[in-house]
Amino acid sequence: MSKLFISLLIGAAVCCAAPSEKSAKKSDEAFLSMAAEADMTIAHIGKEAEDRGANEKIKDFGKTLVQDHTSDYESLTELASKTGDAIPKGIDRADYRTAAAMEHYKGKTFDHAFLTNESAEHQKLVHAFKEEAAHGANPAIKAYATKALPTIEKHLHDAQDLLKQSI
Repeated sequence: MSKLFISLLIGAAVCCAAPSEKSAKKSDEAFLSMAAEADMTIAHIGKEAEDRGANEKIKDFGKTLVQDHTSDYESLTELASKTGDAIPKGIDRADYRTAAAMEHYKGKTFDHAFLTNESAEHQKLVHAFKEEAAHGANPAIKAYATKALPTIEKHLHDAQDLLKQSI
C-alpha cells in the first residue's frame, strides 16, 4: 500500500510540475515576442523622428533609438535561435497603426506625439524587462533582460526629459 501511495505522490508531482514549466516557457516566449515587436516598432518610429523631427535633439534621439533597438533586435534574434523560440519578423497590426498615426503629425506636433509615445512605450518596456529579469524561467532570457534594461531605462529618461523641455 505504501508503494502505491508513493507512486501516486510522484505521479502527482510530475503532473503538477509540467504545466508550471510549460507556463513559464510560454511566458518567456511571450516576452521575447513583445521585445522583438517593440524593437521593430521603436526603430521604425525612431527613423520617422530622424527624418521628420523639428528639433535637432529629437532627430538625435530618434537616431539613437534606431541604432539601439536595431542592435537589440539582432541580439534577440540570436538569443531566440539559441533557445529555439520564434520571434516576429515584422511589425504587427496594432504597432503598425501606431507607427502610421505618427505620419499625420508635423513639426512640433510630431515632436510632442513622438516623445509622448516613446515615454509610454519605454515605461511599459521597463516594467516588462524588470519582471522578466526577476521572474523569467530561462536563465539566458533573464540575462538578456537584465543586460538590456539600463538602455531602456535611459531611453525612458531621455524621452521624459525631452518632453519636459518641449512643453
